[in-house]
Amino acid sequence: MTGEPVSVSRRIEAPAGVVFAVLADPARHPDIDGSGMLMRAVWRPPVGRVGDTFTMLMRNDEMGYYEITNYVVEYVADQRIAWEPSLTNASRAEDQEDIGSRNQYQWSYQLAADGPDGTLVTETYDCTRSPEWLRTAVKGGERWVAAMTATLEKLERECAGAEADAGG
Repeated sequence: MTGEPVSVSRRIEAPAGVVFAVLADPARHPDIDGSGMLMRAVWRPPVGRVGDTFTMLMRNDEMGYYEITNYVVEYVADQRIAWEPSLTNASRAEDQEDIGSRNQYQWSYQLAADGPDGTLVTETYDCTRSPEWLRTAVKGGERWVAAMTATLEKLERECAGAEADAGG
């Protein structure tokens, strides 16, 4: 474990506004999820500021079905969005005591213009302030690198579709 946030970057052939619109819309997150854990958004309107929340129904082999409420902690339109997840519902009895805990980890996306129609997108998972058990479970974030890479690939496809739908 590095003790540093883990990041993956990809150049996406779409303007930052198109990319950001996908990232700010929780209903679109299952379409770009590289982990395969996001089932659907429970709360669908796009987020628009720090303090907004959105809830996702999730599933994985270990925990079964559960819900995560994400607290938007950074929001700069077309540039940066970040959220801190909190377990808000769980199907397993052993996860009940973690409901309401934010565990101090964060997902973020940084966008930077790269040419007239391109955007360099960096996804970051930061668990440096998380409890030791969580940092160990996710190998300091390294556990998510393949899923993050897949997410950015799917984000690129989603943005290409959004551009085509908009006539761009």
